[in-house]
This record gives sequence, structure tokens and C-alpha cells, in this order.
Amino acid sequence: MILHLVRHGQTAHNRDGLGLGRADVPLTELGVRQAEAVAARFAANPLGRVYSSPLVRCRAVAEAIVGASGSELEVRDELLELDAGDTEGISFPAMRERYADFLSAWGGVDGHLASMPGGESIADVDARLEPLLQELRGRPYESAVVVAHNFVIRLAIVRLMGLDVPAFRSVSAELASVSTLRVREDGSAVMKALNDRCHLAPLES
Repeated sequence: MILHLVRHGQTAHNRDGLGLGRADVPLTELGVRQAEAVAARFAANPLGRVYSSPLVRCRAVAEAIVGASGSELEVRDELLELDAGDTEGISFPAMRERYADFLSAWGGVDGHLASMPGGESIADVDARLEPLLQELRGRPYESAVVVAHNFVIRLAIVRLMGLDVPAFRSVSAELASVSTLRVREDGSAVMKALNDRCHLAPLES
């Protein structure tokens, strides 16, 4: 199976450098155009199914892809972003001032175990996501799309590639990017594209 991992487009939180986890904020005007560009990329590709986080910023992208490709949409709570807890909606300088101890732990060797103040850890997201990844490995579709969030996509990439959770720091998933893996019948995966944003070129010229 060919599995495409798509991050949602720009929101006001992304634009303004604010922490963003479970807040259900919509796409900006640019984010909507990014969603349209992602959808156009898949317009000629037959897709078995499109999976999406329930948050509106992902649903907007997923619904655009479904509209362009004629595939089916399945909303999955497992794809929710890391719960940012008390850091939701605040700037990084404010986070650094209020939560210095957390940031020190987050940047350490066991940072994936550090829970956001009042929220989740990366390890929590991994535990939530793994059953869905196992399910996807067994799907018979020729290709599928997952529309999700920064940490979810980075974890999905490293886990499908057989890497440990801390490796999430070694990959990037920028806004409206597409990362593509070929998932073999034995569940192993081969990376075909990482953080591909070529479809956004007309928006950035």
C-alpha cells in the first residue's frame, strides 16, 4: 500500500507562533488555498480511503481531497494532535518563562516521556496512534491518505519505518506537506517522499 501522510494547512495559531494542540481552530485564507493545492495533487490518484483527525483544520483538508478524488472519508480520534494542555495558545517566549522546567525535560534524552503541563507526552500520543498504524498495515487499499497534525505525522513516519519514539525529532512535517511511504505486506515500510511541499510552489512564488 502507498500511504500519504498530510499535515493540515495554516491556522492563525501557526501564523502567529502560538502553541496549538486540541484547540479546534480553522484554516486561514492561506490555509484554505493550501488545502486546495493538496487536493489538486490527489485529483488524478485513486485512493482507497482518506483518514482524518476530527479537528476542523484537518477535516477541511481531508474533505477537499475527498471532493477531488472521489474517495471515502473516515474520521479517527487516534489522529488527534498532542494535547498541549496549559501551553495551548501561548507564545514560545511565554512558555519559556512559565514552564522552564518542562522545556528542560522536553529537550532532554527522555523528552518523549515529558508531559505537556496539563496535557500529554509524545509517548501518550504514540500509545494512542499505534493501534491505528497496525490497522493501516493490514488494509488492502492500493493507496490511502492520512490527514493529521505535526507530532502525529512525525510519529507515524518513524514508527512505520521501524524506529523508536525519540526519532520523531529527526523528521519534519511542515504545514500542508505530504510524506509518502510504501507499506509492504509484512508491515515494513520504505520512504518515498518526506515533507514534500512542491504542490505549494504557486502559493509561495
